[in-house]
Amino acid sequence: MIKGFKDFLMRGNVVDLAVAVVIGTAFAKVVDAFVTVIMDLIGKLGGKPDFSSFKPGGVAVGAFLTALVGFVIVAAAVYFIVVVPMNKLAERRKQGIEPEPEAPSEEIILLTEIRDSLRAR
Repeated sequence: MIKGFKDFLMRGNVVDLAVAVVIGTAFAKVVDAFVTVIMDLIGKLGGKPDFSSFKPGGVAVGAFLTALVGFVIVAAAVYFIVVVPMNKLAERRKQGIEPEPEAPSEEIILLTEIRDSLRAR
């Protein structure tokens, strides 16, 4: 039972998932700090970084607007900091995926001849 659990933990996808969670948590702090900076800039332009007291016609939509602006900023940060560079990297890799096959080295040719000669005996 313990061996099975150890095998499960050491399986590649579990380790990859653990690394992704740790990196995601660290990246979330960076994105949160970025959102704070952008919200402060919006607050300086509009006079208030928090829209929670905004109630047009008596309907409290301010908290929703604050969350919506935060979401858009997070989505933009993830898109421009992670998605765009990864797409460019994938595109570069895709262009180089199909290289011309290299001619075998002289050693490989010699070893192939030796193998074929031994098989013929």
